[in-house]
Amino acid sequence: MSRYLALLLACLCLILANIGIVLPGLPTVPFLLLAAWFSARSSPRLHQWLHRHAVFGKLLVDWETNKSISRRSKVIAVLMLLLSYAVMLFRVEHVWLLISVALLFLAIATFLISRPEPNRSDKSDKSP
Repeated sequence: MSRYLALLLACLCLILANIGIVLPGLPTVPFLLLAAWFSARSSPRLHQWLHRHAVFGKLLVDWETNKSISRRSKVIAVLMLLLSYAVMLFRVEHVWLLISVALLFLAIATFLISRPEPNRSDKSDKSP
């Protein structure tokens, strides 16, 4: 993969991660992790910026060091999944689609909840 393509994909994923913060149904964390991965292959400057970012930095460092997710992030993610599904219940009429999405969201929630929490002595959990 060329450096420029990786940089373009990093920027695209970062834009989608930011949109996902405010738009239910669009996941933030997977796009953020992809942005970090692509930026590591294309732009050390962007990669460092992401890791030093006030909102995203701690989340990325926790994931890359020990595959952990903060309790606050887990709660927010699961609540957003529930909110997204509630909206779908009122807007989607296809039963099989609702069942499929419910199973997908359940798998995502199970994965999130099963991840360890960061091991911090100060217990100040301010990540999204």
